Amino acid sequence: MAEFHSGFVALVGRPNVGKSTLVNRVLGQKVSITSSRPQTTRHRIAGVHNGPGFQLVLLDIPGFQKPRDTLTQRMQSLVDETLRDVDAVLFLLNGAETIGRGDRFIAEVLGRVKTPVLAAVNKADLLSPERAAVQLQTARALGEFRSVHLVSALDGAGLDGLVAELAALLPEGPEYFPAGVITDQPEELLAAEFIREKVIALTAEEVPHAVAVEVLEFGARPGRGLVDIRAAIYVERESQKPIVLGEAGARIKRIGVEARREIERLLGTQVFLELVVKVRRRWRDNPGLLDNLGL
Repeated sequence: MAEFHSGFVALVGRPNVGKSTLVNRVLGQKVSITSSRPQTTRHRIAGVHNGPGFQLVLLDIPGFQKPRDTLTQRMQSLVDETLRDVDAVLFLLNGAETIGRGDRFIAEVLGRVKTPVLAAVNKADLLSPERAAVQLQTARALGEFRSVHLVSALDGAGLDGLVAELAALLPEGPEYFPAGVITDQPEELLAAEFIREKVIALTAEEVPHAVAVEVLEFGARPGRGLVDIRAAIYVERESQKPIVLGEAGARIKRIGVEARREIERLLGTQVFLELVVKVRRRWRDNPGLLDNLGL
């Protein structure tokens, strides 16, 4: 019987390097939300990629945090725990920006990790050959990586070779996820994340860090081929509530329309989405609410 290899690879890097986009591209389906804002990724989301004789589980994890509240303490603990438990680490760098102090800090942390570390310079689609060569050289100088790849999470360039090398590092092991399963996240949490993604994209600078989304009701409507979802968007201050609602409710309506389209693609069925906005002061320091949010 042929050997089967499986394992877990953590993706790390600064905000906006394209970790979630890379996971979604490898899977061919969206499981992680994307944004240029810091702290967009709050959960550890597993993306399952099956190939001939292997199962590669990519873990999209929060960025490195300076803990300021219970939420960021939990997020950093999740990062630390993940780096201890994985079979390899993929350090993603933004080739379209200067590789600088934040990248060096992460490289120093990864220098103490006992598992193999690969680096990848992302956004090759935005780089000239000359610029790509410079960025690859800069990336190699950050640490002793097993290899350094040039990739584009947006159009898929270079990802086949990267995935092949990651798969070759996996130990012999079982199928952790059955065929057809591409993530460990329940549909309710993915729906909440898709809603939060639209709030981040459509609101002012002060809101994204202060917002959370909880699905309150989620269920199929009998005999209608329709899923009813009711979700609460939490903000921390009364002044943030009208920002999310918009003038005459225009922004919350647009958030709902765009989120519903994403959720319908996920579920493969029509969705009736109801959104409410609630103020939950200091929710980031509320352990009970964080537990409910899976954080």
